[in-house]
Amino acid sequence: MDVRVDIVTSVSEQLVEAFGRLLPQLSSTAKPLDLAAMERLVACDATTVLVARSAGEIVGTLTLVLLPLPTGLRARIEDVVVDGAARGRGVAGLLTGEAVRLAREAGARTVDLTSRPDRAAANRLYERLGFRTRSSTVYRLPVEG
Repeated sequence: MDVRVDIVTSVSEQLVEAFGRLLPQLSSTAKPLDLAAMERLVACDATTVLVARSAGEIVGTLTLVLLPLPTGLRARIEDVVVDGAARGRGVAGLLTGEAVRLAREAGARTVDLTSRPDRAAANRLYERLGFRTRSSTVYRLPVEG
């Protein structure tokens, strides 16, 4: 599978359709993104949206978040999803590698990500790429009404 990873610089109907197809494969509770929501995501200075394309079709995505904090620039990898038909072909590794490269280039001190324990293949990939588990507790407070 020939795969190219690109930074999204503009929003198209193809991108909105791809996110509509990919997000449900990541989260059963994620709401679909319309054109305006995608434009906000892509325009945000803190986020870099990456897409993986094969034969012109978007088969995966990853969002890199760069956070300037008092302790230094930090990077987070969020919402990595590869289409079920393209899994096991190195797409997530290419997306993650490009995100790490961009974070390093920006001067980030660390790159963090989270992955559910039941995502065994994803966790093996992250460990192969050099990510290590941290002793930390993640808290979440839902703030939606």
